[in-house]
Amino acid sequence: MKKTIITVVGKDTVGIIARVCQYLADNNCNILDISQTITGGIFNMMMVVDMTEAGKRFSDIQKDLTAVGESIGVVIHVQNEEIFDMMHRI
Repeated sequence: MKKTIITVVGKDTVGIIARVCQYLADNNCNILDISQTITGGIFNMMMVVDMTEAGKRFSDIQKDLTAVGESIGVVIHVQNEEIFDMMHRI
């Protein structure tokens, strides 16, 4: 399984979750876990996604989601779970 961590941060507006989830569904990425909070009007979401069946390369999905974020006024970061595993080993 290719687990990926996606974070989304920015001013809360209607449709943030819908846009990100629609992109993931369109590219055959399965959401394994999702949490979101809104504090003081700032939206914060973290997702764990399985990209094993993704229709695009990881780098293309990173670029696409960055563009989705820019279009809706949030910052989206896409990282391999392996980065987090390595950080905990050090």
